[in-house]
Amino acid sequence: MKIGVLTGGGDCPGLNAVIRAVVRKSLQNNHEILGIKEGWKGLLENNYVNLTRESISGILHRGGTILGTSRTNVYKIPNGEETVKKNMADNGIDALVAIGGEDTLGVAGKLFMAGVNVVGVPKTIDNDLNSTDYTFGFDTAVNVATEAIDRLHTTAESHNRVIVVEVMGRHAGWIALHAGIAGGADMILVPEKPFNIDEVCSVLTKRHARGKSFSIVVVSEGAKIQTEEQSDKDGSFILSSLKKDEFGHVRLGGIGNVLADEIEKRTGFETRATTLGHIQRGGSPTAYDRVLATRYGVFAADLVNNGYWGKMAALKGKDIVAVELADATGTLKTIDEELMHVAETFFG
Repeated sequence: MKIGVLTGGGDCPGLNAVIRAVVRKSLQNNHEILGIKEGWKGLLENNYVNLTRESISGILHRGGTILGTSRTNVYKIPNGEETVKKNMADNGIDALVAIGGEDTLGVAGKLFMAGVNVVGVPKTIDNDLNSTDYTFGFDTAVNVATEAIDRLHTTAESHNRVIVVEVMGRHAGWIALHAGIAGGADMILVPEKPFNIDEVCSVLTKRHARGKSFSIVVVSEGAKIQTEEQSDKDGSFILSSLKKDEFGHVRLGGIGNVLADEIEKRTGFETRATTLGHIQRGGSPTAYDRVLATRYGVFAADLVNNGYWGKMAALKGKDIVAVELADATGTLKTIDEELMHVAETFFG
């Protein structure tokens, strides 16, 4: 069997570990592996590279993806589905391993329904894919954000400042919640719970009235500001661009700066904003993510070998299991309310 493997969407620590595991296990099963360059774009443009033991040697610890990635949506390309099927047939590709998040695996699910042999591996630092306890890359992102918060504590205390730390998280606040708890944040703002700036300022003012001269506020890029006029609504995103990608996503960013300006204006506390941005998904994966990604890759190769199409490798407790692609991409997994209640114990 000839198997194609691709990585789509944003890059993520652990992608190379998955690729390595898929290749090694598939070669043991006597299959041939093609690396598809730049996600679904490579499949549409016949851009492939042979993957061998030699070509994947030494990539376990490397960040990013040796195959490259893109946010190409097969179903936004004229005759995209037909092109994918034709190119697979012309190149003798019998099956696909798609490594990605909701968008990449959403395309995989549609292709499966159209008769393509495909399995998925969950990838997103946001940890918002359904049907799996954790996605690889999340642990690395949380560790990066936690270290940044630790460092910002010392400078905030030295200058008697409020520091707003903006982290990734478009629709789910998993990174903000975990890193905020681990870093001892005084406020954590997430997309699932629209916030009122006056309420944030009230908490910070009370904290300073008790003698604390500095505060750390962690906010997801997708957190929504709610005004008094919107008290019964979800609030508003802060956008860095109105331009949309092929999956319809606008570019978020800037809420940290907006929030910092408002806090300083309303409280008089000197306030600064730090946006961690893409640093959260760059660099080497943690040991946890390397192990999880490796387990996912081996399991995905076994799914292909056994012909279990339309499935995704998922972590349930301590076990890697097969779940339906459709179940994984149907709805987003939002933060654990119980964990949020734990975090709120330390607000202010």
